[in-house]
Amino acid sequence: MSTPADHKPLKNPPKVPPVPRPSASVLLISPTNQILLLHRVSKASSFASAHVFPGGALSKTHDGEIPDVDHPGRHQDGPAYRMAAVRETFEESGILLAKSKKTGKLFTEVSDAEREEGRRAVHAGKTKFSDLLDKWGATPDTESLIPFTRWITPPNVPKRFTTQMYIYFLPLSSTSPTKHAAPAGTPPNAGLEEEAEIVIPNPTHDGGIEHTAARFLPPNKWIDLARANRIILFPPQFFLTLLLSPYLASSVTSPSSPVPSTAALQIERERCMDFLTKPRAYEGEAEVSFADACISPVVLGKGEYGDKAQDG
Repeated sequence: MSTPADHKPLKNPPKVPPVPRPSASVLLISPTNQILLLHRVSKASSFASAHVFPGGALSKTHDGEIPDVDHPGRHQDGPAYRMAAVRETFEESGILLAKSKKTGKLFTEVSDAEREEGRRAVHAGKTKFSDLLDKWGATPDTESLIPFTRWITPPNVPKRFTTQMYIYFLPLSSTSPTKHAAPAGTPPNAGLEEEAEIVIPNPTHDGGIEHTAARFLPPNKWIDLARANRIILFPPQFFLTLLLSPYLASSVTSPSSPVPSTAALQIERERCMDFLTKPRAYEGEAEVSFADACISPVVLGKGEYGDKAQDG
């Protein structure tokens, strides 16, 4: 039988973990199958000085109704997550993942100056994102976002997120200043469909508010830079970029590497999609695909696998 002493409150009761804040992030793939990473400022509130995918927290004003804390949709792909992914990519890189109402193609019908003005207005909260799209005659291309895992910050971390990751493939039939230089004498649009050409604007940082640089590189080159300690990649960025490295731009090993043909780039994308969507197996047990997987890293204490704490 228990006694009153058994029910004394703990002197230091365990803290209730912070509620994860809904957010969305995009692995943006260039017309030459390279991936965009942004360099965070050193004073950023999260992922300081690291290289990250464009993304951020959901906004009810811009993105629509956000599922309540106890609603199953809080941790599932949904309209608000997709809208936030498009909006945050625009705010942070200047690339608008939207389609023209006139042509049905990727929207590029405003000048660089007008695009930057709209970008700053949305970021500052002066203009609602959907109102800006209506003004420009564009619709957010949420249907082309491909789910690629959800990440939930471990409960022992003070600032937590439940982040829906997506992949977005920019059209192969487009030109972009992000591609590697081709050998001397190669025509500017070799390997690309000139008839349906779309010019993708240079990815740019947000003026130093959250990022200081924006750059496309092959996944394997980002991993090489991280392993050489030249850049910081946190677990989500390192793991997902590593997963894509065998499938996208794997033949690009230097700035002088030739741009693969459109057919070769399309084959890379098809193999990547097959990898993303097919069910996985571990020790004979079926697991969900990476499109539906939910990941929450565990921080290992000192002495468990070496002297330093590390992510597991």
